[in-house]
Amino acid sequence: MQHRDEAAVYADPSVEKRDPDAAKWWQLAFGVLCMAMIANLQYGWTLFVDPIDAKYHWGRAAIQIAFTIFVATETWLVPIETWFVDRYGPRVVVCFGGVMIALAWVLNAYADSLTLLYTAAVIGGIGAGSVYGTCVGNALKWFPHRRGLAAGATAAGFGAGAAITVVPIAKTIASSGYETAFLTFGIGQGLVVIALSFLLRKPLTVTPVQRKSVRVPQTKVDRTPKQAVRTPVFWVMYAMFVMVASGGLMAAAQIAPIAHDFKVAGVPVSLFGLSMTALTLAISLDRIFDGFGRPFFGWVSDNIGRENTMFIAFSIAAMAMIVLLNFGANPYVFILATAVYFGVFGEIYSLFPATCGDTFGSKFAASNAGLLYTAKGTAAFLVPFASMLSAAAGWSAVFALIIGLNIVAASLAMFVLKPLRRRYLAEEAEARCEPAKVPAPRLA
Repeated sequence: MQHRDEAAVYADPSVEKRDPDAAKWWQLAFGVLCMAMIANLQYGWTLFVDPIDAKYHWGRAAIQIAFTIFVATETWLVPIETWFVDRYGPRVVVCFGGVMIALAWVLNAYADSLTLLYTAAVIGGIGAGSVYGTCVGNALKWFPHRRGLAAGATAAGFGAGAAITVVPIAKTIASSGYETAFLTFGIGQGLVVIALSFLLRKPLTVTPVQRKSVRVPQTKVDRTPKQAVRTPVFWVMYAMFVMVASGGLMAAAQIAPIAHDFKVAGVPVSLFGLSMTALTLAISLDRIFDGFGRPFFGWVSDNIGRENTMFIAFSIAAMAMIVLLNFGANPYVFILATAVYFGVFGEIYSLFPATCGDTFGSKFAASNAGLLYTAKGTAAFLVPFASMLSAAAGWSAVFALIIGLNIVAASLAMFVLKPLRRRYLAEEAEARCEPAKVPAPRLA
């Protein structure tokens, strides 16, 4: 009771004036918990694909279209949802999101046609996007001097939130059917989000950047979304986001089918003191590594730079896929390679919002990050393509595509984005500091 009362106190705007540091950390915690509650909509989906196909025989590719629809609606509507956040505050938007995610999984439980399954995907995407866009945008505003860490910690809730529920969901599906799992966890997650929504709020004022604590170049000018999308920097980041997100979404949606085709899904393994089937352990570790990687690489980027961190992470992701392609038939290699891959993949959800805030300012950080986040929706269209590609050419073709995308993105980070952003900020600083030109007096 005391802990709940303390949390409620730090949701009170007046506390920010008395204890600003404690207030912002509580707001970050509320956002992380909200994100954890929507994680299963994306990362738990792979557990339902084969059970749904076994019941209705719609085919993996047709069922995975629902995943694509979910990701598209989750991302492309974020700019609209963040507009509502700026106008009405985070509480009403997150509360609405909680209702929608619960409704989506209830519909999934009763979906007896692809049309109903796709409808549920739209509703779930709207709900998840409302929560995601609000919480990440709020974190960027509360922590302008630690954007990488704050965005990473918030995104970690989305990456690792499914870790604690993967095993219960898998057991519920096995014992009671996937329909019961959809109902039980959908309603439970929705209720938690609704309760947490009443504790969220935006800062009373936009905190100025603490220059002495910042080790990455940042703008002092706030750019509107309309101004941001007119810059080459934005579109280079967008293209890189699409490339890396495509591979991660393919892997997240297809990991169960991949495990089954590699014949490791049901193999019992013992690792790190845990004993379970290879697929269940892989998904659990993937979520843990994914969640840990987001704040870790965000923190790293606060210290060594965004683009340098991107290059390191994307290169490691390519190497993990190479290992998986060649040795994935070994259940232990499958588990560890996918864990490493997701550990470095999830950082895009901390690095790109942080880089966006550094480049275009704090005032419109939520809206600008929301626009950039739509790249994930664009990337989602490659998920059904992965199913078709694997059916035509095998998983090696899918892995080759993921490897290539990560290598290209790593190269763009170092050799295109880094100099381009440095030049953009330098020109902006020069324009801001340039003294007014006064005609020189003529000598008599």
